[in-house]
Amino acid sequence: MDGKGAWRDTVFVERLWRTIKYEEVYLHAYDSVPQARASIGRYLGFYNSRRPHSSLDGKTPDQAYFNQQLPDVVAAEPRRKTT
Repeated sequence: MDGKGAWRDTVFVERLWRTIKYEEVYLHAYDSVPQARASIGRYLGFYNSRRPHSSLDGKTPDQAYFNQQLPDVVAAEPRRKTT
């Protein structure tokens, strides 16, 4: 933390909430708080599992962070005896 109120500390959360507002909240008229919570919860599931992100090369966050391919481990060849 560079100091109180530094923009770098909250930039990712602020961007996420902006996306939620424009893609979910502003498009629906919720009748109650529980309805809003349920709808935003469904949207977050969509956001993480089905919505491709350009910053992740078209992958979803779930694909980028949970389905990572493990690097191939190449076993070293056994040493040969030299005579």
